[in-house]
Amino acid sequence: MQNRDDVLPPVRSDKVRAGVRIAVDVGQVRVGIAKSDSAGILASPVGTYIREKNDFSGVFSLLKNQEVLEIYVGLPLNMDGTQGKSVQMAQRWARRIARKVAPIPVRMIDERLSSASAHRILQDAGRATITHRAVVDQVAAVIILEQALEYERLTGKIPGILVEG
Repeated sequence: MQNRDDVLPPVRSDKVRAGVRIAVDVGQVRVGIAKSDSAGILASPVGTYIREKNDFSGVFSLLKNQEVLEIYVGLPLNMDGTQGKSVQMAQRWARRIARKVAPIPVRMIDERLSSASAHRILQDAGRATITHRAVVDQVAAVIILEQALEYERLTGKIPGILVEG
């Protein structure tokens, strides 16, 4: 993986590139998926899928129905920035999907605290902790997508690290 921000022209900081983006939160058991609108303004949850069973199906169904600009996969770094087993798992998943969806770019996005933030959002919304499991991964995917869109809006640069399939 390498950063390719210099390959594409910068965008104005007050506007993101047009196009639907997909964000994926890859966990050991489930994969949460979110998507943006074509203006790159609104991030919405799509669904939660079981790993190794149908974890690519959510992405594939979006690709059939929408013209997707890029796919973001959460990079679950440790708080000190080091990589653990979760990072390796997410990177493997990202490389696999990158091969399947080429030429659509897949980019890794730092997602530290996205799951913790997702649990807090669900709790603040009054949802019982026991019911979080079904939706926490897609809420985390929304957070990943919102972070990527905000980065592009503020910096004018394409977020994340490009994944080589």
